[in-house]
Amino acid sequence: MGDRGEDEDLQMAIRMSMQRATPETKRSKPQDAAAGAVSESPEDSPESKTRRRELMAAAAEKRIAAAVRVLPSSLPPGKKSGELGRREEFRLKSVNLSKELSPEEANQLFAMVFGTEVSKGILAQWSNQGIRFSSDPVTSMGLVQHEGGPCGVLAAIQAFVLKHIIFFCDELKDVSCMPQKGPGASFKSLSVPSYNFSALTEGVKVRALVRSMGEILFSCGSNRRAVIATLSIPENDIRRFEGISEDEVITKSLQGLSIESAVDLQKVLRVETCTSQMTALQRLEANLPFFQSRMGALLFLISALISRGLDLVQSDRDDPSLPLVTAPFGHASQEIVNLLLCGEAVPNVFDGRMDLGGGMFLKGISRDVEVGFLTLLESLNFCKVGQHLKSPKWPIWVVGSESHYTVLFALDPSVQSENELEGRETQIRKAFDAQDQSGGGGFISVEGFHQVLRETDIKFPPEKLEHLCSAGFIVWSEFWQVILDLDKSLGGLKDSSGLMGKKVFDLYHFNGIAKSDLNGSQVNSAGETPLQRPRLTKLRVSVPPRWTPEEFMADVKVSSAPSASDSAGKDNEVSKPEPSQHAPLVDCIRTRWARATCSWFGDPPSIV
Repeated sequence: MGDRGEDEDLQMAIRMSMQRATPETKRSKPQDAAAGAVSESPEDSPESKTRRRELMAAAAEKRIAAAVRVLPSSLPPGKKSGELGRREEFRLKSVNLSKELSPEEANQLFAMVFGTEVSKGILAQWSNQGIRFSSDPVTSMGLVQHEGGPCGVLAAIQAFVLKHIIFFCDELKDVSCMPQKGPGASFKSLSVPSYNFSALTEGVKVRALVRSMGEILFSCGSNRRAVIATLSIPENDIRRFEGISEDEVITKSLQGLSIESAVDLQKVLRVETCTSQMTALQRLEANLPFFQSRMGALLFLISALISRGLDLVQSDRDDPSLPLVTAPFGHASQEIVNLLLCGEAVPNVFDGRMDLGGGMFLKGISRDVEVGFLTLLESLNFCKVGQHLKSPKWPIWVVGSESHYTVLFALDPSVQSENELEGRETQIRKAFDAQDQSGGGGFISVEGFHQVLRETDIKFPPEKLEHLCSAGFIVWSEFWQVILDLDKSLGGLKDSSGLMGKKVFDLYHFNGIAKSDLNGSQVNSAGETPLQRPRLTKLRVSVPPRWTPEEFMADVKVSSAPSASDSAGKDNEVSKPEPSQHAPLVDCIRTRWARATCSWFGDPPSIV
């Protein structure tokens, strides 16, 4: 029945899309709408229009697939399909698939992204950043950033690219990738001092990029559609540049192109809707040169926004009057990053939503995510990242600072595995956060506190309970100190057996900004200027056991039999303290692994 219904939908859509009906009526001006207000028919509702567009897109996909199948028979005699000229290739890529935005849609899109008083400098930043891999072998898996501003878009794509390269490499069908047993397997063998990203072939990287872009866009489109934004290439440019690569055709066509208004955008922007993931991946791969061009980051942001739907994006936000690209420096807002990570343009990083009373809410992350987010602002107590972003499905995080986005990742998913007491801490923290209506301020009411105790089965002695409730509210930090000193048998975290070990594992940090590498090994023998390239830093992370505050400060040692392995993510016995180093990234890491110490070789990792 389901297949027949889908076929009927497609048949109906094909009939609709083949009809030479009158063009869709443009939106009425406000005064016209007010003067001639009539009841809206069900066929004109936003939901019906969206459904109709999706059906027509599916029909267009079916028609273009049929056109591709019959294409060889329509070639001139003696000419093979692989000998199509540049003009035919471009026509094939665009026929019946792309369309212009209406002037109203272009105005709404431009104002939503840049506002009404955007500077030429910000527009230049967002019009001069392509989505391209680094040419440096050491950082060949990384996307390079040359302009400030679009780093939020690049970092989000980068996180998904790493997910596919590290954990789904067998699906990219290339033997040069790292060995693995499958996405759900244990990755012990990968946690070694050296991992050679330079072994990745261009084909693997391109497929990882295309899959990542498709995954993000379908997430924005509620897994029902992906909208791909490209540019219109004039026919005379295609003819004039016959014989050169597609990259060069696009690069030369974009010379002199300046996007300074919605009118400029509307003239060159073309969008196409894909309702099947396979078609979306094919179209993304076919149009990859557009995303690799200097307009690439902006085109992908537009693709994500339209995939979500401009009206839905505005309803996701707490304050839709503000532009998504923030002044005065043109940085990607948290809403852009959240849209690419979780499919919704919400402005906050806490879990769920916060009730402000009077029917007002602040919107946060509503579901688990594939890759996560950490921020320096949490270490400065400006916000609280919820568990959805802090503990993603894969150990990859976009890292935010005051002015830049970078990526932190592990090769071994077990770095997120919790032992018994870590799981207990997570349970308690979740219960506390569920009662916290302060926006991550870390305090709850007495009534909420008793609910936490019931949910977590914590049994305080009467005198401690009375002391905690005496102020009329309970602060997390004070509550946590008491929990650390409460015996495990009463629901606390004090482990009198002393068998709780520490975790030691490796993390990697990637910063896509091309900077000078100051390590001596990178300076050539002629003493020339150090190489400008992105930075990849390996960090050794050690997380000490959870003692009570007094024991932790005294640095108590526990003598136990030495562990057989130093594998990442596994408990190891307490020994002499690890030599530690500090950088702002360490503060971000400590929001995920409290009291972690980090060490690295060479330059400190930079998050700016």
